[in-house]
Amino acid sequence: MSKPTPISGFPEWTPAQRMIEQYVLDRIRDTFELYGFAPLETRAVEPLDQLLRKGETSKEVYLIRRLQADADGPAGDDALGLHFDLTVPFARYVLENAGRLQFPFRRYQIQKVWRGERPQEGRYREFLQADIDIVDRDTLAPHHEAEMPLVIGDALRSLPIPPVRIQVNNRKICEGFYRGIGLTDPEAALRAVDKLDKIGPARVAELLAQTAGASEAQAKACLALAEISAPDASFADAVRALGVTDPLLDEGIEELVRVVETAAAHSPGLCVADLRIARGLDYYTGTVYETQMIGYERFGSICSGGRYDNLASSGAARFPGVGISIGVTRLLGLLFGAGALSVSRDVPTCVLVAVTSEEQRPASNRVAEALRSRGVPTEVSPSAAKFGKQIRYAERRGIPYVWFPGVEGAADEVKDIRSGEQVAAAAGEWTPPRADLRPLVG
Repeated sequence: MSKPTPISGFPEWTPAQRMIEQYVLDRIRDTFELYGFAPLETRAVEPLDQLLRKGETSKEVYLIRRLQADADGPAGDDALGLHFDLTVPFARYVLENAGRLQFPFRRYQIQKVWRGERPQEGRYREFLQADIDIVDRDTLAPHHEAEMPLVIGDALRSLPIPPVRIQVNNRKICEGFYRGIGLTDPEAALRAVDKLDKIGPARVAELLAQTAGASEAQAKACLALAEISAPDASFADAVRALGVTDPLLDEGIEELVRVVETAAAHSPGLCVADLRIARGLDYYTGTVYETQMIGYERFGSICSGGRYDNLASSGAARFPGVGISIGVTRLLGLLFGAGALSVSRDVPTCVLVAVTSEEQRPASNRVAEALRSRGVPTEVSPSAAKFGKQIRYAERRGIPYVWFPGVEGAADEVKDIRSGEQVAAAAGEWTPPRADLRPLVG
């Protein structure tokens, strides 16, 4: 067998990094459940026609087939693909199970997804997402759009990461504005403006002319709208000052004011109204969100989402929703790459129970069982070597305490191998300091 090599875009964390990831997931999960979101896990594969409902993503989908697949078997729209996000599978789940769900339905989903894009720092082909969505039958109240940043703000604030800023916009503002200036293809205009950070205003103006039929004055107006940004509701005055009117524009302004003001009351500075945020995906219809980590803005959004009205619909059945997704692997990959996250030890073990001789191993096992029963992560030494070697084993593993079972009636003792302090102890009573009980992430 040849020596295995890493596969680009498929990260494998070290045990220490994996402990950090588990810590992060626990904090995120706790916050989601505090807000009343219930857990859900959907299958890893979806029919190709379902996956492609989201827009221009066909190049990113990994198809599934058996190595010895039947050449005459299903293909095309009947083929299966790995899901590349969690929103499309969730929409399908809602449609299939609508008769058993209570609406509005609030769910969180933490799962791996697969996307066939070019790997680079912070971008992977296999990665973990943490999503929340709220869907309702027929109509969804706008206040749910204002709730999303509160949940994400609390979830990310609970993590040992840099502060974040959630940029918000409303697609109704963009579409209403484009209609108000006479553009007949608002979706093409949105897709052009969504490229503003990548290609700059001059190239976007050209795209607006080429794809949306915009005149020079119309392109200038689109760029003026995209330049508006404010940490409060003053963005609304800036939009109105452009002199464009449209009922949909007014509706979008009202909804975005609610989002910004709700976020400011909950956590000042968390949200910024940024009207260049377009989210090029076809199905967004209301508020859209992108989240930047302060100091890592050049890598783009680590958490994004928005309001959708038609994704979960079939015939007369319609389930509008709003959702947002944290790119957990993306977030951690950026911080791991910068050396910005660490854990106090590489193993969960707090105590290593020494073994005086192989004949006495049962006694060491009993000590370990007593400590574990009280919630102290404990392992027993793999050998009955000299105590010095057992201590060095603990040091190499990063285990802070070594427990020495008493022999011939002597009391047990526990040693803090960092300070050298050693004291008499009983397995049914001794408790390590809280800071040592579990690895600390920071």
